[in-house]
Amino acid sequence: MKTYKIYSLICFLAILSIFGCKDEFLERPPQGTLVAGNFPSTGEEAVIATNGIYNTLRIWGIYSGGFPLIDIMTDEMVKGSNPGDGVQVLNFQDFTFTATDGNIESWYRTLYLGIRRSYLVLEKVPEIEMDPQLQNRLLGEARFLRSFFYFSLVRAFGDVPLVESSEAPNGLERTNKETIYQDIIFPGLLFAIENLPEKSEYSDESAGRITKGAARALLARIHLYRGEFPDAATYALEVINSQQYDLENEFQMAFRVATEHGQESVFEIGAIPEGDFALGGNQYANTQGVRGTPNWGWGFGRPSYPWIQKMNDNNDPRLEGSVIFLGDVIDGVTIEGDRTTQDTTYAEDGSIVEIETYNRKVYATGERNADRWGHNRRVIRYADVLLMAAEALNETGSSPQALIYLNEVRERARGNNETILPDITTTDPNQLREIIYEERSRELAFEGLRYWDLIRTERADEVLGPLGFEAGKHELFPIPQSEVNISEGKISQNPNWN
Repeated sequence: MKTYKIYSLICFLAILSIFGCKDEFLERPPQGTLVAGNFPSTGEEAVIATNGIYNTLRIWGIYSGGFPLIDIMTDEMVKGSNPGDGVQVLNFQDFTFTATDGNIESWYRTLYLGIRRSYLVLEKVPEIEMDPQLQNRLLGEARFLRSFFYFSLVRAFGDVPLVESSEAPNGLERTNKETIYQDIIFPGLLFAIENLPEKSEYSDESAGRITKGAARALLARIHLYRGEFPDAATYALEVINSQQYDLENEFQMAFRVATEHGQESVFEIGAIPEGDFALGGNQYANTQGVRGTPNWGWGFGRPSYPWIQKMNDNNDPRLEGSVIFLGDVIDGVTIEGDRTTQDTTYAEDGSIVEIETYNRKVYATGERNADRWGHNRRVIRYADVLLMAAEALNETGSSPQALIYLNEVRERARGNNETILPDITTTDPNQLREIIYEERSRELAFEGLRYWDLIRTERADEVLGPLGFEAGKHELFPIPQSEVNISEGKISQNPNWN
């Protein structure tokens, strides 16, 4: 049963539709007397406004336009669904998408929506006479989320316009991404670390709110992406040494309803099993759910056959926890799949190209289609923190220590079967680097990380080149052409996208 209320959504005024949501903790009705000029003006309203930032995390466009495009653009996932549906998604699988693609525009604009909602809190809450501890906590949450949105923007698009208020002026130009890192992203996360509670300090009713651990983990991820390994190691180890987190006993339990906001969850987006964003649902899992029989979703984002083969060849039990196969029985329901989709697709030479499968990591218990809308998306898991620590330590001359965290992930993965996934013993940095890269692919597949891992480690051309990736172009997404056009030349396009 859902024990938190933070993510329930009710829009309460047209004038606040950019910012507003239900005050989940107080369960107050819509505040019909609020106006933009005086909202928020009380401690209760400060909580409402902050919850409005969180609600952005469930909007369909927040993750690459709604479809799991960042995974589909890797070697671990393909378009999926019915062959005749989602042609625009297929354009991402083969890298033929353009700057006019609506998914990119939706993604870009939703991230800025979150930023504007963040500024409503950052502008108004400091002026409110309220409990200082709560006030600083809400500001820490807002700064964390603003940093999260901006990191998502600069990682995907490079230099982007720097919006610094809830009412963004017209005519903004692109700002150097390093300025955004140094002026917005890093200071915001450091403020969050200083002012947010640890996970154990929140009540069950507040499960899902941002914590010190989430801020540290996001800093570790950002520094790793930037190749700043000493800093990445520092923040990952702070999460580990906080003793606030642990791995679930079984790999597949890290994604289940029973472990929502559990011991492995560092940063998680909660949702309610209602087939409507306005009621608190999140369509992320519905988009990828089993299509056909049972009717759990659209079926986009199919685990790739080469990745499945790799896991099979190594008897990696994480395959079962990551992929739904036809014939599987889940909660008493037999997975039959989509009648209009081929169970197996073959190449001209008779080799298998694709089999009908689905992403098990987004499965949510329940018979209704709407139950998939209740899936809590795990954005940062403790397993990722362990692997970030292992990689960063290996790159900073501490390979023996890196083995501790790498092998902790492998030990959980193998369970009681001592014949598979043995502990890694090599301390050769070059060998260990490749092993950690591979471990990330196995542990974190379909979680939106593979593409960025390949970009940051400069392996994208080698791995994704055969799929259509072009070096010098696809390291960044195009700025939506609509934004370039509206700017009348003030916003330039990314290289090779014109």
